[in-house]
Amino acid sequence: MSGCRLDGVGGEPMVRVGEVTDDEAPVALLVDNNQMSLHRMNGILRQRGYRVIECEDGDAAVDLFVTEKPDLVFISLDIPTLDGHVAALEMRESRNDARIIFTAPRSQAELARDAAFSAGAVAVLEKPVSRSAVEAVWEAIEGEIPEAPGLADLDKLYPELEEEVEIDLGGLPLPPPPSALPALGPPPKRRRKGRGLLFLAMLLFVGALGAIGYGLYTMGYLPF
Repeated sequence: MSGCRLDGVGGEPMVRVGEVTDDEAPVALLVDNNQMSLHRMNGILRQRGYRVIECEDGDAAVDLFVTEKPDLVFISLDIPTLDGHVAALEMRESRNDARIIFTAPRSQAELARDAAFSAGAVAVLEKPVSRSAVEAVWEAIEGEIPEAPGLADLDKLYPELEEEVEIDLGGLPLPPPPSALPALGPPPKRRRKGRGLLFLAMLLFVGALGAIGYGLYTMGYLPF
């Protein structure tokens, strides 16, 4: 899928997950279009034994959430195609037990808190995310999932489609039936041009003979 990458468990796993195989490992979905942020979060979560899926846009992230069923979702607010808030609501609508963690720079802290309340996120992390910051909120990440009141307004976050305009043809007259149309007369007869052309040719021939005779007479070849 475009903009996404699937990685296996790597690094030095903790003892708690050291015996977990790749197929049994929990899955974390990272959604961010900043490669440095993805790399940092990837390392933190892989050390915790998570199999990591990286994605850079909101639409693809929602699709991956449905197909891969991740245990955790770390999502940035400012991502292309579908912003993080709406994408998180889409995930909560698809699966109410989604554990969503918003990541945002300090300048977007208030916006991130509002989005977290709306989508029922379990935590908010300030970017750049550090390992100690993840440790500090890990209990909340694994705790109870809040309600998502923003789901009630999800449709309002999308542009409304224009209503189809129906054209009323009731007032327009219907075309007359074929039987009511006037009958067409026979096609006009074509004039025969053969006789006219023959008469014209004869006139030209006679005129030519007269001109030749007159020329011979004036030259003295014809005695009259």
